[in-house]
Amino acid sequence: MSYEMIGITVLWIFLYGYLIVASIDFGAGFFNYYSKLTNKNHIMNDLIQRYLSPVWEVTNVFLVFFFVGIIGFFPDTAYYFGTALLIPGSVAIILLAIRGSYYAFGTYGAKDSKVYSFLYGATGLLIPASLSVVLTISEGGFITVENGKVLLQFKELFTNMYSWSVVLLSIVSVLFISSAFLSYYANKARDYEALQLLRNYALTWATPTIIASVLVFFALNNHNPEHFQNMVDVGWMFILSLIFFLGAVYYIWKGKRYGLAFVFVMFQFAFAFFGYGVSHLPYLLYPYINIYDGFTNETMAQALIIAFIAGLFLLIPSLYMLMKLFLFDASYVKGETVKVDEHDEDERKVV
Repeated sequence: MSYEMIGITVLWIFLYGYLIVASIDFGAGFFNYYSKLTNKNHIMNDLIQRYLSPVWEVTNVFLVFFFVGIIGFFPDTAYYFGTALLIPGSVAIILLAIRGSYYAFGTYGAKDSKVYSFLYGATGLLIPASLSVVLTISEGGFITVENGKVLLQFKELFTNMYSWSVVLLSIVSVLFISSAFLSYYANKARDYEALQLLRNYALTWATPTIIASVLVFFALNNHNPEHFQNMVDVGWMFILSLIFFLGAVYYIWKGKRYGLAFVFVMFQFAFAFFGYGVSHLPYLLYPYINIYDGFTNETMAQALIIAFIAGLFLLIPSLYMLMKLFLFDASYVKGETVKVDEHDEDERKVV
């Protein structure tokens, strides 16, 4: 396998990791706010807070790795995407900052603030929508180069069917992934009231997810027939994605094996995401950048590959330990606190 393929594969793995972890986080924010609007926050709030407390700080690690890597491996992306995404990228950064303020002030300060809850819920939908612009632009037709300047055609971007279909898919996918995981988490916590609510959310957002996926296919055929044909050539990956989707919906509908159902959801999006990525090659941005012409020098490539693979092998065990020690700890997942012996507590007070 060439350095170019190794580099883009490692980066795509990081981006897929962000897709799953961030989707759970973003969807949790929306469901947290929606439960308050429907006066069901007493059912959802504790469960969501138990999930977010140990996880939110590591969510953006995947995204940071990806953006650092994409510029390191393919320097031309900084020129084209950096200029074109100045406004959309700035919007995404502002939304991420607002979301971070919820964690800082909402979690440790005004927990019941409706304003913070609204911002938390709204950014959960707006961030994936803004980040999806990158995938839209990569299909070509939205960037022009005039006198050495890269210009983003906002009119074409906002009036294009493919652009809006990707935004729709990003939003409904976030809600489906998040509700599927939180259903499993609620079942693990034996919080059956929250489980029933989240199970209904997962089943509700399953149909829009598959409809949005089909819509993206049709819109891509009109916008970029070459990429669409490449996707047809690896159609088996999308068929497997559909099979795993049906399996996940079946188990959620039956109300059993929620853990396996979420694993199926992960495989569903893995096959669809990597199928999209493989069919997009060799282009990173139609028709300006491909992985061969825009690749860095060999020495830099070797150093980056070693660093990123090492980072991947450090990150995965760290996430496993985080889930093992906190997220899925038998006492923590049920919201139980460790009881302190009264004698020990008195001794601590004396000290």
